[in-house]
Amino acid sequence: MSEFTKWKDYLRGFAKERDWEQFHNPKNLSMALSVEAGELVELFQWLSLEQAAKPDEQLKERAGEELSDVILYSIRMADKLGIDLDAAIARKTKMNEQKYPIEKAKGLAKKYTDL
Repeated sequence: MSEFTKWKDYLRGFAKERDWEQFHNPKNLSMALSVEAGELVELFQWLSLEQAAKPDEQLKERAGEELSDVILYSIRMADKLGIDLDAAIARKTKMNEQKYPIEKAKGLAKKYTDL
């Protein structure tokens, strides 16, 4: 059993016990995911590059909470859409390897269309 499956099952039960299935549709979940990603961004918004690169323990803890929310909403949304995240990630990483070959992308922060 993958970790995604474990968390998917947990989240299904969590939502069912609270009668939240009625709210967990792709539209609402995508919006919640965006909000949580925004909360992660907010933690780093006004930090210098140096501060962001060396967060204190409190910032790391808060970032971990927001990252967890992003991941959990992503897992929940994938479940509602019937997406196998293990397979989707495997497929996407292969696509990224093709779009960003080492010989063209190494050391560059360009989009694949600009390589």
